[in-house]
Amino acid sequence: MDHVDRALLAQLQQDATQSYAALGQVVGLSAGAAHERVRKLRERGVIRRTAVDVDPAAVGGGVLAYVMVDSTSWMGDSAQDFAALPEILEAHVIAGSASVLVKVRTATTEQLQDVLRRIYAIDGVSGTQATVVLETFFERPVDPRLTDRQEALGTQEGPGAHEAPQALIDKKRP
Repeated sequence: MDHVDRALLAQLQQDATQSYAALGQVVGLSAGAAHERVRKLRERGVIRRTAVDVDPAAVGGGVLAYVMVDSTSWMGDSAQDFAALPEILEAHVIAGSASVLVKVRTATTEQLQDVLRRIYAIDGVSGTQATVVLETFFERPVDPRLTDRQEALGTQEGPGAHEAPQALIDKKRP
């Protein structure tokens, strides 16, 4: 994957409905070349899916909590149990004092309490500790241009060491 693929990914993350002509113009390719690159990114599994970013509060998911799940045994085989709870958006086996970290969205704190009860009922779970989010400053997707920035910046701290992402794209364009 090169800097053009990374720039295409960044553009698609901002707006996946852009035409291939618009995508190509931003990264210096024809519409056909941009289409071909995106097709290859899909085939290789780099682009896993195209989705709509929905406001959780607008669809009844205004309460966000991160839940640390304690266990009496290895939880690595319990993915299906966590996935069976639709309020759980993410589940991660983690290192540290807890075994699993889950991201939960509900409409009310009462519904969150019900989800915590259902998590506690999963075999091996010995406890939970929930942290309710009061305000989200920002959320961002993975930045596919990070590697390009690291390569372009290296370890230098001189002029240009903190350029805007678009400047890096333009600098690498043939």
